[in-house]
Amino acid sequence: MAASTVETDILIIGTGAGGGTMAYALRSLGARVLVVERGDFLPNEPQNYSAEAVFLQNRYKTAERWQDDRGATFAPGVHYFVGGNTKMYGAALPRLRLGDFDDIQHAGGISPAWPIRYDDLAPFYDEAERLYWVHGASGIDPTDPPRSGPFPFPAMPADPYMEDLNAKFRMQGLHPAPLPVGLDYRDGGRCIRCATCDAFPCQFDAKGDADVCTVRPALESPDVTLWTNAFARRLFTDDSGRRVVGAEIDRDGEITRVSAEAVIVSCGAVNSAILLLRSANARHPNGLANSSDLVGRNYMVHGNSILVAVDPTHKNPTVFQKTVTINDWYLAGSDPDFPWPMGNIQPVGKLQAAMLVGGAPSFTPRAVLKEIAARSVDWWIMSEDLPDPANRVTIAPDGGIRVTWRPNNVAAHDALMHRAKTMLRRAGYPILLDQRMGIATNSHQCGTARFGTDPATSVLDTNCKAHDLDNLWVVDSSFFPSSTAVNPALTIVAQALRAGASIMKRYQARADAPA
Repeated sequence: MAASTVETDILIIGTGAGGGTMAYALRSLGARVLVVERGDFLPNEPQNYSAEAVFLQNRYKTAERWQDDRGATFAPGVHYFVGGNTKMYGAALPRLRLGDFDDIQHAGGISPAWPIRYDDLAPFYDEAERLYWVHGASGIDPTDPPRSGPFPFPAMPADPYMEDLNAKFRMQGLHPAPLPVGLDYRDGGRCIRCATCDAFPCQFDAKGDADVCTVRPALESPDVTLWTNAFARRLFTDDSGRRVVGAEIDRDGEITRVSAEAVIVSCGAVNSAILLLRSANARHPNGLANSSDLVGRNYMVHGNSILVAVDPTHKNPTVFQKTVTINDWYLAGSDPDFPWPMGNIQPVGKLQAAMLVGGAPSFTPRAVLKEIAARSVDWWIMSEDLPDPANRVTIAPDGGIRVTWRPNNVAAHDALMHRAKTMLRRAGYPILLDQRMGIATNSHQCGTARFGTDPATSVLDTNCKAHDLDNLWVVDSSFFPSSTAVNPALTIVAQALRAGASIMKRYQARADAPA
């Protein structure tokens, strides 16, 4: 039976920070925009706030398994819903630092320069912060980039326990600053500052995620249509190989051929690369947009560790813990004993006993974990993962996803962990428990279709259009040439707004052209 065919002007594949924002940016274009999402809307249910359901039952993670380079399978930390991984993220939305756009010498190698400058993204950062409800305060973090004005919303208030801890850090000469976070804590907003924000869905739609902030507003336009439970299997080109003419969509088990004048791929750095590779044809035998052989290469995820600091003599009554960021060791030259950049320190959401089960010995009683969680303050230690062509995403022999990844720049991560422990020990925490994250922790995945000005050394141009094709864009974290050492979401949103503006100009120029 032949597949049915549907026509649209613009096809967007994926609804996360990239795809959802692109739908919003193009909502008033006057063109038909079809957005397809392989998942559905995340259900609003009591399990949203259950640590047992979220962390032990993995209720919202995908059930699919990926492979490492040895063929061993693992459960990736990805979520297929409208809004993508932003439905479960901690809503930390910092900007890149000024130096992140330059070549930087790290202990483990070079972090390459970006083909655009901070000033190119700055106005789109402004718009992204307004769109995603970013709360913050400038002038406190010494690494902050310049701004055109204050944050759109004031910093999230710190609970007294965290504010007291910040004072102890300042006594050590450090510069704890408000962490920019995207929450509906505006006047009359829906955020209740609960303990189940980071890594949980929000029952009140108060998290600044792509579903709430961009997809739903985009759907208010009569020109924008959303298909859920619609998996993009492959893309097709015309005979010349210069244009994508459509996509094969598996929608609830029924195959539909969608023809489009322009296609925007926003599936996340792993799945976008896999879609391009899976779409190989006679004109593109190594996959679409892959004349450089860089699609899938330079996969990065940050060097990440969890650090749990325990004061056995005092309980931590903090409810909303994710209010501070420490960048004193972000830049090169910040410490004479380690002259290279180290990274960023920020809290995770307040740990609960069920969230500690995976990292504790199996014989540890739950009551013990509960007492540890009651007395802990919990941190994410993040350093830069450098691009390496050998770290890559490929199609596995069984047709699934294979990720080859070896952590690098490890000396910087170890140096940052040492300083974080020293900082916390001096603040009164004698018990420090840390765990390095492995291949399955891929929430900050990036780099598999880097952008640049030279088609020989990049996949996309500076507006995220594929060099090899006239009407294909990849707009998610795939475009990152370096991972930096801050959360990537706001930069994805800002670049999506920037790419959206370039597409708007392109279509306007076409409309204004003489017949």
